[in-house]
Amino acid sequence: MIKYKILVLTDHNGHSAQNSIYAILNEMLGHEKCEGIDIASRGIIENKAFFENRDASNIFGNSIDQAFKYSQDGSYYKSGLSNLHLEDYDIVFMRLPRPIGDDWLEWLGEVAKDKVFINNPHGIIKTSNKKYLLNFPDLCPDIQLCNSKEDVLKMSKKYPIVLKPLKEYGGKGIVRIVDKTVDIGDREIDLEIYLESVNEELTTDGFLAMKYLKNVSQGDKRILVVGGQIMASSLRLPAEGSWLCNVAQGGKSVKADVTNEEIKIVKGLTPELIKEGVLIFGADTLEDDYGKRILSEVNTLSVGGFSQAQEQSGKPIIKMTIDKIFEYADEYK
Repeated sequence: MIKYKILVLTDHNGHSAQNSIYAILNEMLGHEKCEGIDIASRGIIENKAFFENRDASNIFGNSIDQAFKYSQDGSYYKSGLSNLHLEDYDIVFMRLPRPIGDDWLEWLGEVAKDKVFINNPHGIIKTSNKKYLLNFPDLCPDIQLCNSKEDVLKMSKKYPIVLKPLKEYGGKGIVRIVDKTVDIGDREIDLEIYLESVNEELTTDGFLAMKYLKNVSQGDKRILVVGGQIMASSLRLPAEGSWLCNVAQGGKSVKADVTNEEIKIVKGLTPELIKEGVLIFGADTLEDDYGKRILSEVNTLSVGGFSQAQEQSGKPIIKMTIDKIFEYADEYK
């Protein structure tokens, strides 16, 4: 039987006791295919050279053991450090949250190109950019890449739209445009004033414009997928008086079942994402104006929610996920 040595890259500064990494790695440690797990955090000063200066000779971390658990002071990540070497590992498990630069991901993908990545850095660069949705027009609401004020004005004249920065996360920077008014969450401003304020980003990177769906109050559903298998789904409902469903912005999350439309969405996404080296992803759906679920976003970087999904569903989702990871590594080898 092949056994795997695993390097986990994370940032403990953004963790809480509910972070899935603790349950996942503790379960993984006891798996028959696991030889050992080391973890390195972006949140310690010793790893500045690796995470900021791209120095692969300076990775510092420690081994996971049964004492691995969340602590507010992050003591596990700071004590007993060893100098780790990429060549010693078979699998690199990416549990790094934003912000993270494409240039660093590109470098990591090259310097460790012989490793099994969960998920592949090159694939993350391509698929975590919101314009990736343009590859799936049949699964999404009407969408368009906007690179000028004129693009935004033309689409907003057809119907209300949502405008999304391409590389933001957690609902940041998303606005709704109705007629010539921009709803930025806590206030409304004139469209021309808003477009002037974002003109540099608009013309340099672009924004994704998406038709605003009147049934948004029915919630944004996050579907957790590993190796093409739907593990769980939860419905994120907007806070009272808001149209944003993001939990970080005041919404709430409840267990939900997937629809036939969502099963088709996952089947459409999976082969394309697997081609990019993406094993684990989150697919977000909204209810369209006819009551059917359609794709609104794909998340491929540090997908969370596994512990909560396991608790809500009563299924061994974490074990199922780990089995899929090792199956994927076996196929890669």
